[in-house]
Amino acid sequence: MWFLAPAFAILLVFFFLPTLFNFIYAFTDWSGFKSAITPVGLDNFTQLVSDGALVRAVRITLVYAVLVALFQNLFGFALAVLLERDNRLNRVARVFFLVPVLMSALAVGYIFQAFLRPQGSLNGLIGTVLGRSFDYAWLGDTTWTIVVVAVIHAWKWMGLSMLIYLAGLKTIPDDLLEAARIDGASRSRAFWTIKFPLLAPAVTFNVATALLGSMNGFDIVQATTGGGPARTTEILNIFIYRTFGQGLFAQATAMSLVLFLLVALLAFPVIRMLRRREAVL
Repeated sequence: MWFLAPAFAILLVFFFLPTLFNFIYAFTDWSGFKSAITPVGLDNFTQLVSDGALVRAVRITLVYAVLVALFQNLFGFALAVLLERDNRLNRVARVFFLVPVLMSALAVGYIFQAFLRPQGSLNGLIGTVLGRSFDYAWLGDTTWTIVVVAVIHAWKWMGLSMLIYLAGLKTIPDDLLEAARIDGASRSRAFWTIKFPLLAPAVTFNVATALLGSMNGFDIVQATTGGGPARTTEILNIFIYRTFGQGLFAQATAMSLVLFLLVALLAFPVIRMLRRREAVL
């Protein structure tokens, strides 16, 4: 217990107490424009809901989280299948795809911001292929920018998903695959009827971590778009950051409480559904 005491003290000071105060200050008028703090009940929440700001940020956050979870798992699964065989080339490729996981998310965001700007490298490459000038604003389209940013987020973390799927593939007994081959099953049929169902625990882990990680995302969106264009990528953490910077501390705290409850309400049903899927498979 004495060895555990420092860890518990750090958790108490930097996690439990701030979480407790988060629940308290969300129901006050705390701001940077006055020194007194008084309770206001649910006024912060009703104001955020009435002007539509909170609902919009929640909707954008959910769309972003679903897109990231979809892309990250598709990319990671495809890489795991392609690099499953143990040879020197595949081992080197796995290391390269794990490099983005180790990089700073802000660095990744700024790199892609430079890469995707109208005069950036991607448009220059496309223009060279087409033989004419090409200056599409990849991060300036109000319809597709959130998809582009979600792909960037998925690219950064797809190496981790690949690693989990590879671990799942390596745990599948060879006896099952050999029995399928003896029974005349093709390689694709053996994969979809034997390998893929046995990857259910890996799917559960990857989907849950991708959803939770993207709902708490901030770095990549801030570095690439800052919530733009026209606030179409303003996820909750960007909204909280901007509101807190305006001195509206109580409203920002109320939004962080909404994010906390949103993550909790989304995480537990999704994980429970995926665990049920594991039992069925």
